[in-house]
Amino acid sequence: MIDKIAFGGRMETPELLHSELTSLILKCCFEVMNELGAGFLESVYKNALFLALKQKGILIEVEKPFEVYFRKQKIGLYKPDLIANGTVIIELKCCKCLLSEHQAQVINYLKAANIPVGLLVNFGHRNLEYKRLHHPLIHPAAEGDLADPVFSGMNFES
Repeated sequence: MIDKIAFGGRMETPELLHSELTSLILKCCFEVMNELGAGFLESVYKNALFLALKQKGILIEVEKPFEVYFRKQKIGLYKPDLIANGTVIIELKCCKCLLSEHQAQVINYLKAANIPVGLLVNFGHRNLEYKRLHHPLIHPAAEGDLADPVFSGMNFES
């Protein structure tokens, strides 16, 4: 991942797509984790995050279905946990650690929904774990950002 880009002798950090929204979403995730702690089912965290995001004025869709086609035939539905402002998919997990299979799931959601950015968030242990992913056709260099580590152990203070 490129951290800085040189422009005419000065270094600038490139702006990530929907960075302000994803930062606010992650702040809400940390608020949920700090208030509830670890140990609940995924549905509890989803309900709490839905409430926290709504209170910040973010438009949230819950488990909106997206049809998947193969050779012009509908073959299934994808239902991401949450969609924020129609531009960021939020997929929640409660597991020991995030796996490449979880990342692939979010990338497939991004493709099916044609949404540019996804956040994969794990509430499965004390330290919130998350990964930012991008639609491979909208941001091809970032397909899965597999070289980037999953962020863990960070806490936001309100």
